[in-house]
Order: sequence, then structure tokens, then C-alpha cells
Amino acid sequence: MKTVAITGAGRGIGLELARQHLSVGDRVLALVRNPAGATELEAMAAGSDGRLTVHRMDVGDDASVREGAASTGDEAVDILYNVAGVTGPATGELEAADWEAWDDAFRIMVQGPLRVLQAFLPRLRSGSRVINFSSQLAASTWPYGGYYAYGAAKAALNRMMRSVAIDLKDRGIIVGLVHPGWVQTDMGGADAEITPQESASGIRKLADAWTIEMSGDFYKWNGEPHSW
Repeated sequence: MKTVAITGAGRGIGLELARQHLSVGDRVLALVRNPAGATELEAMAAGSDGRLTVHRMDVGDDASVREGAASTGDEAVDILYNVAGVTGPATGELEAADWEAWDDAFRIMVQGPLRVLQAFLPRLRSGSRVINFSSQLAASTWPYGGYYAYGAAKAALNRMMRSVAIDLKDRGIIVGLVHPGWVQTDMGGADAEITPQESASGIRKLADAWTIEMSGDFYKWNGEPHSW
């Protein structure tokens, strides 16, 4: 049995990861900004015999991250999934950028994963994995425009976590970056290519197979390396 911590566990891929890890007998620490609004997650927790617990954590707020991590106890964490994110503006940013939205994007998707890693770092051991949700928009090979704030934040996340991977390698802690695919969620939309179930299943397999030699690398949800 693994102990798994998941930010953004209230919906989409985070919720599906919680469901799948629970189904194979793992202990799940589900971290959400608003537990009262996570009704499906709360229902899963109620039927889990204590194996899934829900904890408040706003990854954009230092105090909330520290308090949320502390509320989960002190057991070692085998997998930490940094899932929580925001879309940010999709268009209209060339002439007049929404700087508040930019600040949100970086606070949540760059600073947030580092805050969460720092809060759980005393509970990560050799072989623990920190899987960070990036995006194909982070890559220089992405052939479209738009999504300035989102793409910039995810590119910053990739570079930052590659540095973190180098600094944690001697401790045996594995850091991964994953493009979850274009997924049928509130963020991806109904016309997206794959379901949350497919994405989460692929990411779980990839997380299990991630080795220290792969630490800091960028992969697709299906296990293929992703170009930068």
C-alpha cells in the first residue's frame, strides 16, 4: 500500500487519480481548496474506511499549504501529485495582458508546486516520487499562439522542477513532469481527446515506472518522452 498526496483532488484528473489509487488499496491524502464543494470526493471518503481523507489546501497560499500538509499527519509519502492549476486567459493578451491573471498563474502553477513539495519534503524518502502536471503548451515545439500566462507558467514549472530534481537526486527522491494529455475535463472541454480515466491510468503507470535516472524529465501521460 502506498501513501499518495494529491493537490487539486476535487475534480478532473486529480479526482480520478484519487479514485484509482483508492481502488487498488492505497492511502490517499486528498488536498482541495474548498472541501465543502468537493461533494464527490467527500462521498468517496465516507466509504473508504479512512483510507481517503480530505484536507483543505490552497496551493497559492503559504499558510494554507503548511496547515494543509500538517493536517495530513506525519506518515511518509510515496507519491506526491502536484495537479492543481488554473487556465488563465486564453486570448486577447497581446495588446493588454491581464496581470492579475498572470500573478495567479505563477502563484498557483509555479510557486504552488514548490510550496507543496517543501511542505511534504520531510516526509519524502528515497524512492518517493513528486509528479508535477505540466502541459504540451510548455514546450518550445508547441506550434500555436495564445495561452501566454498558462504556457509561460508551465514552462517555468518545467525548468524549476528540473533544478529541484538535480538537487534531490542524492536523496533518491524522484521528480517527474508530465503532460496529462488533452483531457475531457472542465479545463479541457468536452471535445478533448481522452477521458480522465485514461489520463489518470497512464499517469499512475508512468509514476510507478519513473526511475531516478528519469528524474527531471518530461513525459506524456502514455509514457512517451515529451520534447521541450
